[in-house]
Amino acid sequence: MTPPGAVTAPPFRADHVGSLLRPPALLAAREQHAAGSLDDAGLRAAEDAAITDVVRMQEEVGLRAATDGEFRRTSWHMDFIYRLGGITRTDEQIRVRMRNASGEGAFTSAGMAVTERVRLDEPIFADHFRYLADQVTTAVPKLTIPSPSMVYARGGSAVIDRSVYPDLEGFWADLSAAYADEVAALHGLGCRYLQLDDTALAYLNDPAHRAELAAKGDDPETQHLRYIRQINAAIADRPADLRVTTHMCRGNYRSSWAAEGGYDHVAEALFGELAVDGFFCEFDDERSGGFEPLRFVPPGKQVVLGLVTTKSGALEDADALKRRIDEAAKHVPLDQLCLSPQCGFSSTVEGNELTADEQKAKLALIVRVAQDVWGSV
Repeated sequence: MTPPGAVTAPPFRADHVGSLLRPPALLAAREQHAAGSLDDAGLRAAEDAAITDVVRMQEEVGLRAATDGEFRRTSWHMDFIYRLGGITRTDEQIRVRMRNASGEGAFTSAGMAVTERVRLDEPIFADHFRYLADQVTTAVPKLTIPSPSMVYARGGSAVIDRSVYPDLEGFWADLSAAYADEVAALHGLGCRYLQLDDTALAYLNDPAHRAELAAKGDDPETQHLRYIRQINAAIADRPADLRVTTHMCRGNYRSSWAAEGGYDHVAEALFGELAVDGFFCEFDDERSGGFEPLRFVPPGKQVVLGLVTTKSGALEDADALKRRIDEAAKHVPLDQLCLSPQCGFSSTVEGNELTADEQKAKLALIVRVAQDVWGSV
């Protein structure tokens, strides 16, 4: 008999965002590869072994979806963006100011430029998904990729060659078309659970970030509408059996964040118009705001409450999590809610400040709480 709170398709009652802490053996292999003492085949073997182990861990704790932990990536988004046709890696640096309890820091990566028309030359992360799908036995293989918003948000209009795109509408159309091709290709490989990771939408809730956007010549009052339109265009023709979610966070790098504020600024359009099946939302502390914006979530959409922090190893109290779920259920029906960590555990290769055992304990706690609340994971 199916439990009354069971869901038959993703997102699941107990879920997670995607990235996981890289094990020491994999980090060592990456260092050896960078130094030239380990060849590509050796690195691939180290990645394969680590992914096999981490998939087993996810299944053992009772999760119904499993990722490869993003173990083959350095960064959750730039590894994907650089593989889009028409986008060139540059020597300039992208710098994002980050904050944590100890003060301020920064995430930096190589820059990017749009030098030709954006296109999909070949499916991105296809080999990642194939290996993941081969390893899972009881879980649904889940792939995470950055949303179309991130391609623009990381450089803005300044990095787009205007001789290629005299009218930016052409850029947006090509970008969504490239993503639509990627979505179709992944479905052809067997992917049935795809997540679009997005910081751009969440950053817009922070007045400081809206001010930065205005200084670059964009309209911070309407930029989220553009992002929503382009994501919708990218997934409009997805097959009916492909479930798509989006994860919206405020930055995650070495236990630091980049933005603050609730989802209020974007909530009505975001929840009402974005055509995904589920929303992964950060709600792990005060900087994430309250649950009131969830009143805009329509019937039929799932909200995955990111109540368990990945920023530290301290384990949350199960009863406290249940009380917060009850609070959220005042704004959206309990049946439309799920539970997850607030973000990934290792959005970049460096990872957050907690141990692998603490990570596992948090995932296991999510499973236990979901079982208690909904009678199912």
